[in-house]
Amino acid sequence: MRLPLTSPPESICIVRLSAIGDVCHTVPVVRTLQSHWPETKLTWVIGKIEATLVGDIPGIEFIIFDKAKGWRAYRDLRRCIRRRRFDLLLQMQPAMRASIASLLVKTPIRVGFDKARTRDYQWLFTNHRINGEVRVHVQDCAFQFLGAIGIGERGLRWDIPIPANAQNFCAQQQLPNDQLILAINPCSNMRKRNWRNWNTQGYAKVADYAAENYGMCVVLTGGPSPMEIDVGTAITDQCKTRPINLIGKTNLKQLLAILDRAYALIAPDTGPAHMATTVNTPVIGLYATTNPLRARAYLSQQWVVNKYPEALKAEYGLSVDQAPWGMRVRHPDAMQRISVTDVTERLDKLVALQGV
Repeated sequence: MRLPLTSPPESICIVRLSAIGDVCHTVPVVRTLQSHWPETKLTWVIGKIEATLVGDIPGIEFIIFDKAKGWRAYRDLRRCIRRRRFDLLLQMQPAMRASIASLLVKTPIRVGFDKARTRDYQWLFTNHRINGEVRVHVQDCAFQFLGAIGIGERGLRWDIPIPANAQNFCAQQQLPNDQLILAINPCSNMRKRNWRNWNTQGYAKVADYAAENYGMCVVLTGGPSPMEIDVGTAITDQCKTRPINLIGKTNLKQLLAILDRAYALIAPDTGPAHMATTVNTPVIGLYATTNPLRARAYLSQQWVVNKYPEALKAEYGLSVDQAPWGMRVRHPDAMQRISVTDVTERLDKLVALQGV
């Protein structure tokens, strides 16, 4: 068997363990495989948390890799697949943990990233590489795996199931049926020297603006970390109106149900922005330290607040064209370049286009 394939393979293994946004970008690739080669058996090695979001997609075998177990996670994966052989592997995560996991997959064809986009020496673990434009959105980069194996089709379909208990959760929170819901997911994961979060005062003013000018019900969403809980409390305390604060109170399916109900989401560079895309909810994305041309919510380019070029120039003296693709602005105050007016103007334009 050689690439590009001229006939459907019997089996494909996909390794994409994390994170939430990248898993969302992987789903259209898997959906396209299902459409193009409906008889091919698909196996996805995925993280434990991420599986709670997409692990009930029909027609896919999910194998859970629980990184919290450390080296025992590799032992469990080996036990699960040691007697199996796959026609090809799509190693869609350029990280050492995923590369080591991929070594346990028996296959003659291992497709990974090209050297321009790989990390942690992933190219040493693969024998075929994607080939395409480097300066593209992460979603388009994911689609390049299809091109590498001979599929020209690009299906932008997610259809992630939302179970009844997640939909019932929305009803239990008494989310109004007679008001538009504006979701605000204020926090991105904290990483060393990776400042992607806006300020609580700004979010509070935007929440009040949406409630007072458009009668929207504002819902705060986010994870259970102490930082996120504190941010949600600070936003609520500074609001004149009273948003519904669900930060730390939802699982991923419940969050997806809320985003499905929402008129729009306001968020920085964070996984829930890509979750909103999967349910076709517009995202007003806030960007200054990350390039939105690469990392924004895929279907919401027109709603982005983009201070990345300005911050990049101020911090490094570079234009976007001069900077390496994916370069971050490492400055703790970069996101403060975003003003309340920047955000409310995007909301105004969205309402003008879609109505209320």
